[in-house]
Amino acid sequence: MSQTSLDDDELFGEAATEMRSDVEASLAEARGALPDGDAVWDVEADNTLGVLNALKTALDVGDAEDHLRDAKKWYTMGERADAFEDADDLAEDIASVEALIEDVEDAREQVGGLTSTIPQLRSTLEEFEDDAADAEADADAEEAEA
Repeated sequence: MSQTSLDDDELFGEAATEMRSDVEASLAEARGALPDGDAVWDVEADNTLGVLNALKTALDVGDAEDHLRDAKKWYTMGERADAFEDADDLAEDIASVEALIEDVEDAREQVGGLTSTIPQLRSTLEEFEDDAADAEADADAEEAEA
């Protein structure tokens, strides 16, 4: 084997190692950008709408999607170049982080829906209570007249 091909093999091996490190680092950054469990669980507010708004804010995935995209990009490059000897763990980690990001985003959308629904529900319930009180007052007035 010539010196050139040995150097090329060594360079390819180094590049593969660096690529794997890049994927792992991007996955770590994606995990780090996800909301903290306590931030989602422990929210403080004066009313339901405040709690929902705080929860929606806490469920922001931040830069996690960008970091996941970087991990997937480097993983794809490494896979296509057949640079990884065993990349099953990377594929599993990518899928795991991707699923978690999707779950957090789904929860954020649900909270967003409640954030817009709760004020309307409150108004409707208050109107219903007012109508019921008016009907009761009218019934009482009719009884008093009779």
